[in-house]
Amino acid sequence: MVRLKRIKKIHIHREGTHTLIGSLVLILAINSALYFGMACKVPFYVAAVISLAVYGILVNFFRCPIRLFGQDTEKVVVAPADGKVVVIEEVDENEYFHDRRLMISIFMSLVNVHANWYPVDGTIKKVSHQNGKFMKAWLPKASTDNERSMVVIETPEGVEVMARQIAGAMARRIVTYAEEGEECYIDEHMGFIKFGSRVDVYLPLGTEVCVKMGQLTIGNQTIIAKLS
Repeated sequence: MVRLKRIKKIHIHREGTHTLIGSLVLILAINSALYFGMACKVPFYVAAVISLAVYGILVNFFRCPIRLFGQDTEKVVVAPADGKVVVIEEVDENEYFHDRRLMISIFMSLVNVHANWYPVDGTIKKVSHQNGKFMKAWLPKASTDNERSMVVIETPEGVEVMARQIAGAMARRIVTYAEEGEECYIDEHMGFIKFGSRVDVYLPLGTEVCVKMGQLTIGNQTIIAKLS
């Protein structure tokens, strides 16, 4: 069912506000010291160019485009993140379901938007956070061994879908906004992962897969599956 939703228009994600302000203050301090403290301006020019490049990367990382799905959301599963599909397979899920599930994994590189969206409409049944390792996010063991947050959503049709945010080798902070008992919708932010990571979506067997291995996804836009 298509619904009108109240969407907060965010261009720079709130998770990046303190990082960007702190980085800007540091950059200005370093470049000011070089400019006023040295007769030769070459180090200042070099530092200024490097500073602008680094700050540009940070701004790009924390960008958060305004997106509306704009289609019927019934039985639809959308990509929870920008990135690339790195896994489509049946797996044993032993943390919550304790049975076989279809897993679709999306890997986010440093150049991707790192905001995460809810993959389905529904009610949040379970939220948990597990400490763990910080292996490279594309490794198979990352799904179960790395630090991660789990969000289980029950759709209006009674189907349970799990989204698992997974930290990577560089990602050291997972932010999850979901709270048990709340309703959630496609178009809303589920959370944010800082600096390179992945999101796994666990679906019932028999779900129609709508993406291929290696396919690039756009969070809250690309339909990755349709529930039966």
